[in-house]
Amino acid sequence: MNCLVIHGPNLNMLGKRNPEIYGSFSLDDLYEAIADHFPEVDFTFFQSNHEGELIEIIQHATDGSYDALLINPGAYTHTSIAIRDALEILSIPKAEVHLSDITQREPFRKVDVISDVVDQRFMGKKIDSYIEAVAFLLNKVVVY
Repeated sequence: MNCLVIHGPNLNMLGKRNPEIYGSFSLDDLYEAIADHFPEVDFTFFQSNHEGELIEIIQHATDGSYDALLINPGAYTHTSIAIRDALEILSIPKAEVHLSDITQREPFRKVDVISDVVDQRFMGKKIDSYIEAVAFLLNKVVVY
């Protein structure tokens, strides 16, 4: 399976930003943990603080290069109709991931404009949320 993993704004600051909420690991640590747990998966990792770049990488995923997509849109989860619309175009299995449980946080974080265009959401378990999401995607993907 070829899996595109996308991270939105501020996730490059993992380990520095609110470690009690997001954990003390870096984004590179997260990438390593995912790749080590699933050696049979070819991952492409991408992070940007810019909405347009995130949209462009999602649009490029329509070319058939990937079997699945995992996305943590960061704060764009709550605001970006443009990212939502780009995700809606993709016909591959998609999972949304959050390190914290956004349903148990501030009222503005409970808004999720992405959830209706992904196959499943995983949240609140830090790195384990990602492990569960990749396992879900592996079960969804039929590779011929």
